[in-house]
Amino acid sequence: MTQLPDPGPTGGERHPSIVDRIAASTTPRVPFSVEFYPPRDEAAEERLWRAASVFSELGAAFVSVTYGAGGSTRDRTVKVVERVVRETDLLPIAHLTAVGHTVAELREMIQLYADVGVSNILALRGDPPGDPLGDWTPHPDGLHYAEELVRLIHEVGDFHVGVASFPEGHYRARDLDHDTEVLTTKLRAGAEYSITQMFWDVEHYLRLRDRVAAVDAEQAAKPIIPGLMPVTSLRQVRRMVELSGCELPAGLSERLRRAAGDGPEENRAAVREVGIGFATQLCERLIAEGVPCLHFNTLNFSRATHEVLTNLSMVPSTGVGAARS
Repeated sequence: MTQLPDPGPTGGERHPSIVDRIAASTTPRVPFSVEFYPPRDEAAEERLWRAASVFSELGAAFVSVTYGAGGSTRDRTVKVVERVVRETDLLPIAHLTAVGHTVAELREMIQLYADVGVSNILALRGDPPGDPLGDWTPHPDGLHYAEELVRLIHEVGDFHVGVASFPEGHYRARDLDHDTEVLTTKLRAGAEYSITQMFWDVEHYLRLRDRVAAVDAEQAAKPIIPGLMPVTSLRQVRRMVELSGCELPAGLSERLRRAAGDGPEENRAAVREVGIGFATQLCERLIAEGVPCLHFNTLNFSRATHEVLTNLSMVPSTGVGAARS
């Protein structure tokens, strides 16, 4: 990874926006970016930084770092983001959720991000801790909506702000029209782009793009970055689908089931082959449809994303090693 100068206690020079970074990307075909989770132990931390080194060499446009419900990974998130700023040439986006926080705590967290050199924040309302699909109750001294968090971030400092979008509609939205209204409201509040929840059907993404354009052409001009995850484990993806409210297409689900087999342990190699192939086809279609960037949920591994990028002819000819997944 490229060593950067110490930016100092106030973060030094402001980082470019995600929108400017992906517009300026020279990565073949289309820019790509990745998402990391704060590691829970030393082994996971080593794995994360091996992956970060790979993605730095591959020229990732940016890396987002998640933030646990109710701030449950707050300290680890800050630690990861600060190290990205100080030790790599990756451009970090720090996630921030409103759930479980007072406005005063959110202001403190936003300032803390500024102090470690972060200029880009992804503003999320967040899911309830413990049961992401459970009832959402705002903190009595907190915020109700992500739109309010976007405005608060801009009040606190000079940040570039993004939000989440949901190709299949957020599971709490009344319908797709309501979901589109919520997204455009967040964009109007000052968000510069959105990153979608993961999906496996291109049509969901395209219809989201169409819905925003029909409601507000100005906001539709802002990038909608598709969130993707190559499937490497049937058990794992089923759990993620359960927690997110998104769906696996019936055809893909059946192919993965057959690949997994009927034994006590799934055939991970066969599942992986199906998942990587499907992700490659999905990305090819998205590139053809003019997406601004491909954003991969990596689970802190690099191998699966590396394989997809290789299939897409987006890996330098000199080759870059990939961490095991």
